[in-house]
Amino acid sequence: MKDYDLRQFNNDLHELGVILDENQISLFIKYYELLIEWNSFMNLTAITDLDGVLKKHFIDSLSLVKAYNFSDERKYQDGEIKLIDIGTGAGFPGIPLKIAFPHLKVTLLDSLQKRVKFLDEVIEKFGLNGIETVHGRAEDYAKPDKLREKYDLAVSRAVANLATLSEYCIPFVKKGGKFICYKSEKVSDELVKAENAIAVLGGKIEGKVDYTLPFSDIYRNLIVIRKVKNTPTGFPRKAGIPSKEPIY
Repeated sequence: MKDYDLRQFNNDLHELGVILDENQISLFIKYYELLIEWNSFMNLTAITDLDGVLKKHFIDSLSLVKAYNFSDERKYQDGEIKLIDIGTGAGFPGIPLKIAFPHLKVTLLDSLQKRVKFLDEVIEKFGLNGIETVHGRAEDYAKPDKLREKYDLAVSRAVANLATLSEYCIPFVKKGGKFICYKSEKVSDELVKAENAIAVLGGKIEGKVDYTLPFSDIYRNLIVIRKVKNTPTGFPRKAGIPSKEPIY
């Protein structure tokens, strides 16, 4: 491993309260190197400098700890937390969360085959267990015969309005589980507009966590939605409809 300056990364981790061992730190650096290698011939990220990736992708992904306690496994009968990352892209936040919290059972869902191929390479090279990729659209895999209501936690950093994202994500969550959405802008109006969609889909807004990434002025928030009842048959609607005609 190259002699990278990781002091800021370690400070950021400390600020979040995330403790990693040397092997986990090494995996993050290898992930960065593989990301940059693949990014040279396909579009995975516009952020390519080490400090930018560490802060805006890795630390940003791990900031989920501000809204979810990954160490509290007692509430899961089998001792596992099953997480699905919808629209994962280059693996954010799913892979950083898996590296930091190895006990997670992670599914990475993305609609672009080339990105899934990259994710498969990451998983194979790093020898990660308990993590899988799925190539497809959320609207198709949230069907009863596939991945519907099988997860304790759904997460997404995908760019879409909250009503649309809720239709993509809430159907994957078990009753009692959560959907947590990463947002990089102020979302007060968006939250109000999405309230009906969230209720229709079986969710309830539990909270919003506003913060800046450690030692920066980069604003973020996490929208926490609890699944209080099963998602009605008929949702999500056919591919393309949730984005064109959000539930309002």
